[in-house]
Amino acid sequence: MLKKLGDALKKAQDKIANAIFLDKNLVDSIVRELQRALIEADVDIMLVKQLSDKIKKAAFDERIKEIEKKEHLIKILHDELIFILGESKELKLLEKKQTKIMLLGLYGAGKTTTIAKLGNYFQKRGKKVALVGLDVHRPAAKEQLMQLAEKNNLKAFVDLKETNALKTYKKFKKDLEKFDLVLIDTAGRHTLDKELIKEIKELGKEISPTETILIMPADVGQAAKKQAKEFQDALKISGVIITRMDSSAKAGGALTACAETKAPVYFITTGEKINDLEDFEPERFLSRLLGMGDLETLIEKIKLVTDEKKQNKLQKKLEQGKLSLEDVIDQVKAMNSMGGFDKLKGLIPGMNAAKIPEGKLDAQEEKVKKWEHIIKSMTPEEKENPGILQKQTSRISRVAKGAGVHTSDVRSLLKQYDMLQGFIKDSSEMDMSEGMSQKQMQRMMKKFGKKKMMRFK
Repeated sequence: MLKKLGDALKKAQDKIANAIFLDKNLVDSIVRELQRALIEADVDIMLVKQLSDKIKKAAFDERIKEIEKKEHLIKILHDELIFILGESKELKLLEKKQTKIMLLGLYGAGKTTTIAKLGNYFQKRGKKVALVGLDVHRPAAKEQLMQLAEKNNLKAFVDLKETNALKTYKKFKKDLEKFDLVLIDTAGRHTLDKELIKEIKELGKEISPTETILIMPADVGQAAKKQAKEFQDALKISGVIITRMDSSAKAGGALTACAETKAPVYFITTGEKINDLEDFEPERFLSRLLGMGDLETLIEKIKLVTDEKKQNKLQKKLEQGKLSLEDVIDQVKAMNSMGGFDKLKGLIPGMNAAKIPEGKLDAQEEKVKKWEHIIKSMTPEEKENPGILQKQTSRISRVAKGAGVHTSDVRSLLKQYDMLQGFIKDSSEMDMSEGMSQKQMQRMMKKFGKKKMMRFK
């Protein structure tokens, strides 16, 4: 996500921090690199100039001591980037009343897939959610919404025959009263024309939505400012969701357009999977761009894919020092539904900066997928007690054949499992109330060092 911009920002920050003296040549060099990166990311040129002028002014301000100047410049860079990204605002549902959210956007923005992601997001948080298909113009839009709802256990209200959006809503109005949250998918056009404005205004008058949210793709470029302003002027949008943040090296246009039109970004979407939806928080977003990770978003992602009962059961097993291969595969599935190793590494502090050879994360992910097939080929008894496999070569051969892998792959999984089991057992034996003794720490580190569990080979 915005890798070039992130690299340029980190480079600028490092240059400032490592400089002995901030002379004119160095400052001009930093500013030029920032300007190039920001413009390539589609950030509005006037905002780029504003940032450049502030950095230059601070660098040559004689009132600031030289020893404090570097910290001052880094703070200006940080503050101005936060200003460019806009203020954070959380999408909150009404407490004791029904919340109705209308989603707007042009063709191809991703309204229908986003409505399913939003529905899943709030359903996971205990809300009773309904999706309503009012895009009566785009071919297969209603069918797409129905399929997404069925696949993700969401309730959808769609009339496949009706061609009038207002009539469709009125038909389901009574049925929708029992839901906490109603998410409404509306029609799009190639441009915001009079017909589209008229239809949405009529729907808005009938529905009285709590929120009117614009769906805008990250790769819209410099047209983002015009699009956001037109929607804001015509339909008074209350917020924005930016889609396709995973596929674009830009996105600056969409982000800065929202900040300029005073329309807060509620969420960003980072992929095609149902859980690829993130709260947009400028501070956390910038932290990720600068390679500092974003643990809060990682925790949110884990909550989104985690079954609370299963996790409580897993916690008890961990405390007892016993983990089955079935538990391992549940964690693998959760990891995959969050986008895999490559997507998650940007959320872990220091992980992006780690010098992991190109392709190693993909190779590790492929290895985990292979392990998943192996575990599926085992009997319930073997999954619960993998030790019996190591005692019988015939069992290993049978599992390998069923999974379509070599017997060495099965042995590799069992070896990794033994390492993990040993590590968990050591942890569970410690008196947590008194903390870890020096001997226990040494024993664990020695064992961990020898095993190098899950290392990248």
